[in-house]
Amino acid sequence: MTQTSIKTLRDSAGMRWTALLLLALAMFCSYVFMDILSPIKDLMQETRGWDSESFGRMQGAEVFLNVYVFFLIFAGIILDKMGVRFTAVLSGAVMLVGGIIKFYACSESFVGTGLEAWFTNHLNWDGNIPIVGTIFPFAEGMPASAKLAACGFMLFGCGCEMAGITVSRGIVKWFKGRETALAMGSEMALARLGVATCMIFSPYFAKLGGEVSVSRSVAFGVVLLCIALMMFIVYFFMDKKLDAQTGEAEEKDDPFKISDLGKIFTSLGFWLVALLCVLYYSAIFPFQKYAVNMLQCNLDLTPADPNTFWGGDTVTWVQYLLMLVVAAGSFSSNFMKNNKAMKYGLMGIAVVALIVYCYMGYMRGTAETIFAVFPLLAVAITPILGNYVDHKGKAASMLMLGSILLVICHLTFAFILPGVSAASAAGGVVVAYVTILVLGASFSLVPAALWPSVPKLVDEKIIGSAYAAIFWIQNIGLGLFPALIGIVLNKTNDEGVAAHELDYTWALVMLAALGIAALLISVYLKAVDKKKGYGLEEPNIKAE
Repeated sequence: MTQTSIKTLRDSAGMRWTALLLLALAMFCSYVFMDILSPIKDLMQETRGWDSESFGRMQGAEVFLNVYVFFLIFAGIILDKMGVRFTAVLSGAVMLVGGIIKFYACSESFVGTGLEAWFTNHLNWDGNIPIVGTIFPFAEGMPASAKLAACGFMLFGCGCEMAGITVSRGIVKWFKGRETALAMGSEMALARLGVATCMIFSPYFAKLGGEVSVSRSVAFGVVLLCIALMMFIVYFFMDKKLDAQTGEAEEKDDPFKISDLGKIFTSLGFWLVALLCVLYYSAIFPFQKYAVNMLQCNLDLTPADPNTFWGGDTVTWVQYLLMLVVAAGSFSSNFMKNNKAMKYGLMGIAVVALIVYCYMGYMRGTAETIFAVFPLLAVAITPILGNYVDHKGKAASMLMLGSILLVICHLTFAFILPGVSAASAAGGVVVAYVTILVLGASFSLVPAALWPSVPKLVDEKIIGSAYAAIFWIQNIGLGLFPALIGIVLNKTNDEGVAAHELDYTWALVMLAALGIAALLISVYLKAVDKKKGYGLEEPNIKAE
């Protein structure tokens, strides 16, 4: 693109990708906070008295308002009416307020207060109603801190999901007709580094200085939510300047009508994408909350002595730096098409750093550092996949491939990993690493192929509502399946079995079944696309 053809910020590749970076960093911070307590479940039980049921209900609270109070639908309406920049800042503020509430609930300052007494004496629902009773955020016997944390997490969940649909809409706005799939895939790949960051640093801050304090981990997450809000504010001014240059109105001229949702819900293509989304994501996000414990049960791990390098604090930072080298090297190599030496040099550095990281994870002997590799291969290949969809198409075919890989990975965890680990501790760790990396690669296929397909299925005016509806349907699964995994574990294990000795076989088979259902939906979606001409198999960037 010549200098004279750059008329707006959107026409400048540098400014487009700067806007994307701001949105991706904000989502990175939200992903860290989302699972901030997952790696320290045992510490929450020891220091705050949260048993598994209390912990599970608190985790499920994230999607409660989104699903049962239909907040995500309202979020989509707000997005369509008020525009990207207003909704972005609003979502960042809501996440931060929810995070602060959760921090207060987990801190020592909450202990002994009148608020603690109130929560102890109230919201004691017996929880015996089938399904809904399982996922309701409050129940009799829950510690007051867990109840208040659930309130904060519900609020955070509203902001987080609002941010998710807003970011998707923002990328469409800045990259329409350009590298849409590459941008969406890159945003999700970078944001998902938050999962790895959480797995590594949440236990680190909780145990820092030899004194356990779970509130330090939550405080770390709250600081990142402050950064997320700042990223959204900077984006606000960039987006405002773009609209001033283009003369486009941020707000919609036409008022929102219920019939707009009717247009969405009567689209067969929309429903196939939504069903594929809920099936696929229900086999991923709930699994993340159990993945560390699953590895503890299926691997023969011996944690390193705290008095050695492998068991100390320094190794945490070294491993994280290696992770950043893997992510930066592999991601950057995708943009070195005209410099083969630099491209393969960066790839080589990333591979070496990944091998060293995996070795260090094995020497540390902790499940959370092993699972932390989950997003790394996704970071490497998501730009490749997004670029392929932009220029070659085949989005529906990629969704089929992602579902197949998902099934293979869960069945490997269920039937192959335990046997290999029993025969060889090192062999089990290798199988775990490879399977986790492939699962992360499968995960990258969805944002690269699915999300850029939504604008092809609905009218541009209601894209925000369409994304909101898909996220709402997705959240039904994200609220239900963490509880169902726990139910299956209880039904297939003897009462009183140790936490590190649970049999995860049938829980993993259930997740694999979701992958099979997603595969069938993706096959049908491809057939419908061929018949109705949605253009899912066509490239996003048309040849001029």
